Amino acid sequence: MVEAAYALRPRIADSEKITINLGFVDLGHIDLLVQDGFYANRTDFIRTAIRNQIEHHGDNVRKSVTRHSLDLGLRHYSQAELEAARAAGQMLRINVLGLVTIARDVTPELARASIQSLTVLGALHASAEVKAALADRIA
Repeated sequence: MVEAAYALRPRIADSEKITINLGFVDLGHIDLLVQDGFYANRTDFIRTAIRNQIEHHGDNVRKSVTRHSLDLGLRHYSQAELEAARAAGQMLRINVLGLVTIARDVTPELARASIQSLTVLGALHASAEVKAALADRIA
């Protein structure tokens, strides 16, 4: 019997957990809407409310994304990509609205040698060492 070996890539979370404080009356209203079947659960209500507000302010958000020269979505930086930037004498200015991941094999030294600035509106996934090395460059 031949067994195939597959390299498993770590799963990147498609969301970030946040904590909010709500007043008891607001929470009660949410629970009532959930109980009456308008939403599956509290999280469903909160996500819907947030999406509605983002859509409501859509034109302003789009203008702001353009004004701040933000890349929209998911952006992954590999060791090879950062080494190529360093070899070319380039320092990256990373501006993302969404998720930035920096590969686990990127050393703090490589990150400092190749990333000039890092602005992430959303989430940054990188090793604690890389985050510490870039702390003075993260806006």
